[in-house]
Amino acid sequence: MRNEKLRNIAIIAHVDHGKTTLVDEMLKQSGVYRENQAVTDRVMDSGDLERERGITITAKNTAIQYGGVKINIVDTPGHADFGGEVERILKMVNGVILLVDAAEGPMPQTRFVLSKALELGHKVIVVVNKIDRPDQRVYEVVDECLELLLDLDATDEQLDSPMLFCSGRQGTASVQPDVAGSDLKPLFETIIDYIPAPEVEVDAPFQMLVSSIDYNEFVGRIAIGRIERGSVKQNQEIAVCNFHHPDAAPMKAKATALYEFDGLGKVPVQEAAAGNIIALSGIGDVTIGDTICAPEQVEPIQFVQISAPTIEMTFSVNDSPFAGREGKFVTSRQLRDRLFREMLKDVSLKVTEVENATDSFNVAGRGEMSLSILIETMRREGYELQVSPPRVLYQEVDGVKCEPIERVVIDVPTDYVGAVMEKLGSRKGEFVTMNPVGNRTKLEFLVPARGLFGYRSEFLTDTKGEGIMASVFDSYAPVKGEIQRRSTGSLVAFETGEAVTYGLFNAQERGALFIGAGTPVYGGMIVGECPKAEDISVNVCKKKQLTNMRASGSDEALRLVTPRQLSLEQCLEFLADDELLECTPENLRLRKRLLDHGARMREASKKKG
Repeated sequence: MRNEKLRNIAIIAHVDHGKTTLVDEMLKQSGVYRENQAVTDRVMDSGDLERERGITITAKNTAIQYGGVKINIVDTPGHADFGGEVERILKMVNGVILLVDAAEGPMPQTRFVLSKALELGHKVIVVVNKIDRPDQRVYEVVDECLELLLDLDATDEQLDSPMLFCSGRQGTASVQPDVAGSDLKPLFETIIDYIPAPEVEVDAPFQMLVSSIDYNEFVGRIAIGRIERGSVKQNQEIAVCNFHHPDAAPMKAKATALYEFDGLGKVPVQEAAAGNIIALSGIGDVTIGDTICAPEQVEPIQFVQISAPTIEMTFSVNDSPFAGREGKFVTSRQLRDRLFREMLKDVSLKVTEVENATDSFNVAGRGEMSLSILIETMRREGYELQVSPPRVLYQEVDGVKCEPIERVVIDVPTDYVGAVMEKLGSRKGEFVTMNPVGNRTKLEFLVPARGLFGYRSEFLTDTKGEGIMASVFDSYAPVKGEIQRRSTGSLVAFETGEAVTYGLFNAQERGALFIGAGTPVYGGMIVGECPKAEDISVNVCKKKQLTNMRASGSDEALRLVTPRQLSLEQCLEFLADDELLECTPENLRLRKRLLDHGARMREASKKKG
């Protein structure tokens, strides 16, 4: 039977196409808030980092009531690096809203999430958002959406998906591109009419697949998922099993608390029935992909293995001369516990201990963005650590060494096409298609993942900040050969002390500086970038020697160029193979792996020899 009082949907889209803003308006118009209630924008992006960067990192659940029907909505991340989140969230729902920007059209992540939804046979409602943009091109975007559905082998029914035209910010939807709507009523009605109600077996024994995990200091881990069949009561005995571990004995537990989603919060309930998305606490080490069942009928539900990570970095204990000055958590045990705890929440992350090194851990993820967000989160929590440059993970396919290839879509003003093609060509990029749109051009390339390391900042410089670049994992292909990582060298501090104006003034003739006067430095720390492809040692602590003939103020005033402040992502892009990034709650410091100048010289001569 179907539970007609329920609908479960996910909102999927490329990053920045307006998912979270649309959910805001859906919450407002369904009466979740009181009339006089103060509401923040993008209320679903609850994390500090999410609000600062304007991106969704983890999927969030909410629910609204409309016309006597409860609609469970899952707001998913749009960034390719958090694809692991999207894949498993789609198992909880019966249909998806595909959101597409009316100017940008379908982007790589749109293709990725839509293909996953079509594979599961979900019904799709296509919503063209931001139709109030001055540069919108609604009719072309509609054609592009249909082409994408054809490309992904959609069924006839999926090709016939309803299309709506929205402005998430204004909170309007209409069925015709030329007619502005007045509210989101057409969207709510399309969801209820078109998305099927969940198929449920109420009388069968309880069974639920864990699709997401929440964590709470008081109750520990909270399993979130859709009840596939039966019902569950508070304090009921349950068993936990996993499809990929058939030999393991089921773990016994008790459902100590049950919650259903309502508006922005969780509401405690005594009992929940099939078809509902619920949160359940009481199982200590439950993980994503586990099946929770009634003890009398233990049957694991098949669960798609999350795609393997493509990029790896080494996280290690901070061993610089300034170690332990700024952080609360500095030991290898604290670092290990934190990384393994992160793995419980983020299933696309893999942490392994480095052989013959007790204080280093290899952390593998889907992309630089997901790893940089983990580093930033740990810094804010008070951890001190060092990270290596990112490196790709190779795979052996039929005896051939293969590397991950990214599908890159670039949208730039036509004047900059030549610069982009030249740079990606030198990084072993393979040109796929080119499509002029007004005075801009859309380019598509297949580029080795390691060819994209360090390219983003170059790309922004080449396109004067006007380019848009998005990438998503495409496939594994035989290794493409040598790619030059960086054409510049580093300015390396020669001694430990405090940087002074006189020393910096002499050093800035050699290249661009990253530090200003008064910054503490140590020998082996990177203080700037050298335009030549070689490292140069500079003494930024050098003071002006005063004699009885020269007073300190007798020379002209020394003028320093404003130093370049690097963000965390820019630091990771800058790193060469023999360099590390020291991350503390207060500072990011680039450094050489070997701090001693003599040791570095000996290492360099060995390589040449």
